[in-house]
Amino acid sequence: MLKNHQWSYWERMQFANEIDILVIGAGIVGYSTALELRKLHPLAKIVILERGNLPSGASSKNAGFACFGSASEIYDDIQEFGEEIVWETVKLRWRGLQALQSQIGDKNLKLQINGSWDLFTSSEMETFNRVLPHLDDYNAKLEEITGEKNVYSVDNSIQNEFGFEQIVSSFKNRLEGQIDTGSMNQSFYQKVISEDIRVLFGCEVTSIDEKGHSALVKTSVGELSAKKVAVCTNGFAKQLLDEDVQPARAQVLITKPIENLNIKGTFHYQKGYYYFRNIDDRILFGGGRNLDFKGETTTEMTNSTHILDSLKEILSTVILPNTKYEIDHSWAGIMGVGNTKKPIIKMISPSIACGIRLGGMGVAIGSLVGQGLAQLISKNEDS
Repeated sequence: MLKNHQWSYWERMQFANEIDILVIGAGIVGYSTALELRKLHPLAKIVILERGNLPSGASSKNAGFACFGSASEIYDDIQEFGEEIVWETVKLRWRGLQALQSQIGDKNLKLQINGSWDLFTSSEMETFNRVLPHLDDYNAKLEEITGEKNVYSVDNSIQNEFGFEQIVSSFKNRLEGQIDTGSMNQSFYQKVISEDIRVLFGCEVTSIDEKGHSALVKTSVGELSAKKVAVCTNGFAKQLLDEDVQPARAQVLITKPIENLNIKGTFHYQKGYYYFRNIDDRILFGGGRNLDFKGETTTEMTNSTHILDSLKEILSTVILPNTKYEIDHSWAGIMGVGNTKKPIIKMISPSIACGIRLGGMGVAIGSLVGQGLAQLISKNEDS
């Protein structure tokens, strides 16, 4: 890409000169931040920078789960973080999904509410039995949050229904669903363009510094200056900011189309560290980060052979044990995690703010984080 000192007058006017707000990251949070800022500042010049030719984070690489928490994940999180913060997080996820639906629309999301299942083999029934006594309490909490009764239920017919080998029981969540991640991202892009928000792809930010009453942003195409900067790079944020967020790589594979595939829905396995779904007569399957937490704390967009091997083994022995299939391809995405699952939405300095650490729940909370970040920036500007 040309450096900005090589840009024409017209290009400079559109992308470089007199930027009011610079948003770093063309994902769910970045797009949502820009759209909310447009509502708050109709005349502002807003520019989004994206390091890749396509969005580089998890927003275009996730599995497309419209989820807010499996029963075993909630149980596990409560043991680690306590009830108050866990239910606050679940509420944020639920409200975030409503915000995403409002922004993009169910049709553009290609939203399907087919339910989700939290799966257990015979060797994992100890975990099932620990969670089971809490199911009524979880349903009561979810009724307060969603207005829906009996969200969770026990489903012992899962093996017969979908042909999963070794699965003996499950907790069903009837409110969770799936989206088309590609359609969502394209709809976001079309929406920001229609709102006169510029997007510059292939522009990697290397540093951000407060400078007077603005921020100086050094990029792969040269320096840019903006009155306000919003960092929305989630798992990549540690490269720019000293905050409690670490990258967490997720491995994903997808099969070629499978004839007469009868699996329909979203599925969580081993406390959500593995997850799979149907899409276009295929199985999309991801996870395995728990096999090597240290090794997967990276921003390298490559696959790990041992994790892919684990996915393939589970695919063959548990998910599709009696079905002929072929792997089509695989990829990796980068999430942002930290010591808590609560996202970071804060002003770093008078001109620099961030909305990061989505904890693997970017689809659920990304829109709400972006809207909250935009409101914080606007409030800071007004004050």
